[in-house]
Amino acid sequence: MGSAKESARLSTRTVQWVVYALFRCIEGVLWLLPLIVVWYIGRVLGSVAYVLAGKYRRLALHNLHIAFGREKSPAELKVLAYEHFKSLFANVLCGFKLPLMSEAAICRHVRSEGIERAQAAYDHGKRPLLNLVLHASCWEILTQVPSMYVRGHKAGAIYQPLHNPWLNALVLRRREKLGYALFDRQAGFNAPMKFMREAGQVGVLVDQHAGDHGLWCPFFDRLASTTTIAALMAIRTDAVVLPMMVYNDGPARWWLVCAPEVKADESQPNADGLTLAINAAVEKLIREQPASWFWVHNRWKLPKPRFLLAEYRRGVAFPTGYDMSRLQPFELLIRSPNWLGDACMAFPMVRAIKRGRPDMKITVLGPDKLEELWLSMPEVSRYIGKPAKEGLFAVAGRIKATGVKFDAAVFCTNSTRSTLEIWLAGVPRRVGVKGSFRSKLLNQIIKGGPAKGSKEHHAHRYLRIAKGIGADIDQPGLWEAGAAPVSTDGIIRVGVCAGAEYGPAKRWPLERFAAVVNQISAQHSQFRWQLVGAPGEKEMGEKLSAMLQAPHENFVGKTRLSELIAKLRGCQLLLTNDTGTMHLAAALGIPTVSIFGSTCPIETGPLGDRHTVIQHKIECSPCFQRECPFGHYNCMQLVTPEEVAQAVLKTSGVES
Repeated sequence: MGSAKESARLSTRTVQWVVYALFRCIEGVLWLLPLIVVWYIGRVLGSVAYVLAGKYRRLALHNLHIAFGREKSPAELKVLAYEHFKSLFANVLCGFKLPLMSEAAICRHVRSEGIERAQAAYDHGKRPLLNLVLHASCWEILTQVPSMYVRGHKAGAIYQPLHNPWLNALVLRRREKLGYALFDRQAGFNAPMKFMREAGQVGVLVDQHAGDHGLWCPFFDRLASTTTIAALMAIRTDAVVLPMMVYNDGPARWWLVCAPEVKADESQPNADGLTLAINAAVEKLIREQPASWFWVHNRWKLPKPRFLLAEYRRGVAFPTGYDMSRLQPFELLIRSPNWLGDACMAFPMVRAIKRGRPDMKITVLGPDKLEELWLSMPEVSRYIGKPAKEGLFAVAGRIKATGVKFDAAVFCTNSTRSTLEIWLAGVPRRVGVKGSFRSKLLNQIIKGGPAKGSKEHHAHRYLRIAKGIGADIDQPGLWEAGAAPVSTDGIIRVGVCAGAEYGPAKRWPLERFAAVVNQISAQHSQFRWQLVGAPGEKEMGEKLSAMLQAPHENFVGKTRLSELIAKLRGCQLLLTNDTGTMHLAAALGIPTVSIFGSTCPIETGPLGDRHTVIQHKIECSPCFQRECPFGHYNCMQLVTPEEVAQAVLKTSGVES
């Protein structure tokens, strides 16, 4: 085992030495060439890379679309991306050439502006100076010409060690030769801050994605994780914060700009406020010459696994007076369950997700029949209807036809087909629970769940998905949209849903529903009954209506989903089988009395203290059959009209 490790270590060292040797050979060739020739060679290589490097070309176009998509056409963005590739390769290649030249020779290719600001920082009490450094143009200029912008301060630099020890040693030797005090980033920031307090000047990179430790704030009006290191260092050392920007200024020529001092807004004088100001300054500098910045870096990277931001330590911050209408949305696609009841049980998940980040915009994809349900939720912005039996590519085409670039998708369904539809639509992050074949199509699988043999309510399973992407699932107000209406006229309106689309095994006999209604109305005249049900249950509704001797209205099969929602919102109670309408009422805050037989209330019952479930379990229940193999004899027959009537009266607050 030890021999294998030693062999692998030697192999790695050999590769690193070969890379170092190859780099020095390239430097030897560059040493022979004039700088202007190196520049043009780089631009040719950039043109070739734009064509061949599809992954990075797409990344650059994606980033440019975020930054300038509201200002420039797609054709203009392509021109900008092409120019960026040529600029990038020219500047990187020149960056390899510059350390082989004298500082005086390099200075002949660079003009400067605003350097008096650095001088002023030194003249006014030798205040520490923190330079904000960007990956723009030939940023190697900043390390090669300290005489152009260091005025009295001691020059220091924070560096990230290279994995290749020979290359790392070469870079350190060259930096030290130019007089820099060097600080290893991995060793922390106490040493560079001590250096700054002693009239030091240090540059800090501030334009990269900062991962889980950054502050989420708008950058080109889209939330991005931003480093707070520069702000914290500046505040703790009372440093002057000056951005340093390098621009292209012609072939093999550069323009070094020391921009005005960055200060936090007076209403946000802390590290968050200064970070916001730094971000705004960086954006302004990039806008001056967009092609020069490093667009092939994933600045707006989607964090994994928690792309919701509620649990991140530094959280989200906005500048004072920021116009929230400018904030670019985080576009999330949620694949709805196919059944009404299951969709209603996903409501708490959707509410938790919506609250997970301020830029969240939710689109739901699901069957046509559920469109009105989902659009009744204020958290849902749009709905993509999916006709029954439509093909995979047709559904993917519907998603693309919206013109929305979805950032992620969350699946409430478990099927491989639904996952394929969204995979074909090109949604980059796909989140769901593990399935048989579809696991290969998910790039974030939600783990956990109940122990083997245990049951989990569908709503809790959906919330587990929300938690897996960073939602706070313990916050109040997730379960109900509001309370049931209070009757002001003394009338108690009760909805009755005696059907069940799933099958007859879930239906309590019609004559027993009729017995409950007739019995209660005979004793309590304030009750009014509204029969509701699915479009295919119209005949059932007419049969039940004929059995009733109490004041009622029959809406079974006569309402659209939006109209059903309106009817339920006018009820103080719903008497029902285990149906989608039961879950809809629960989601609307309407108390229910629910009769269960073949199904399991632990998994699909209404949740909350205001709901009553009546079930008499027998040896074969829950069987989850659509039709009872024993003639619908026991589990439903054991539920009596008397006990259901008592539950209705108790839930409605009427003494029996």
